[in-house]
Amino acid sequence: MSNLSLQPKTKGPSATEIAEWIRGKIRARRLVPGQRLVEVDIIRQTGGSRPKVREALQRLETEGLVTIEEFRGASVRNASMEEVRQIYRARAALEGICAADFTRRASAEEKERLAALSEALETCVEEGASERFGRLNAEWHDTVMTGSGNDVIRGLIQRLNTPIHHLVFETFYSAKRLRDAAADHRRILEAILADDVEGAHAAMRDHVENGLNFLRSLDKEVHFGDALSPE
Repeated sequence: MSNLSLQPKTKGPSATEIAEWIRGKIRARRLVPGQRLVEVDIIRQTGGSRPKVREALQRLETEGLVTIEEFRGASVRNASMEEVRQIYRARAALEGICAADFTRRASAEEKERLAALSEALETCVEEGASERFGRLNAEWHDTVMTGSGNDVIRGLIQRLNTPIHHLVFETFYSAKRLRDAAADHRRILEAILADDVEGAHAAMRDHVENGLNFLRSLDKEVHFGDALSPE
């Protein structure tokens, strides 16, 4: 939700709604790394109360999207490409394990669901529906994690997926990147359906590492290095 429907309410928007409104602004790059998040402005734009706005900011700080400093208040969190690299290395290892375990443990229904999601992603590529691709991509990966039975790993990956660089770069996904990602999903799915545990593990690791390589190339093209570096 990138914009609250600010109809008159008795109690005003919840902290959850305000947090999602801020996330939407970050996704759309209307709020950029390092930009201050002024409580008074958020209250005015959302109609939320000060306690709810503060709760929303605290939630976003926990997610890694916002930094709250004493005497300075809240701001959109910066992230360096080195942090991106470390996170993607961790994700590659963890999601590779999930792909292998999904191949071993997932039910026929779960594998069918993954195949259906892969087809939907291919359709998104053909139609240039990047936003829908992003939503289905998250669902695709979550299906693998859930079907793997690794609840602890799933929680770790979800925390890794929240920092600001994900939201910043989503806007710049090209048609080629979407095609490449869909092709990666196809290779992973083929290994899973063939009961190729090692192949699924390797294909998932390659997929995550391909995402990192894309972000590195994008960082060079649009000179995000300074914008994403800590102050």
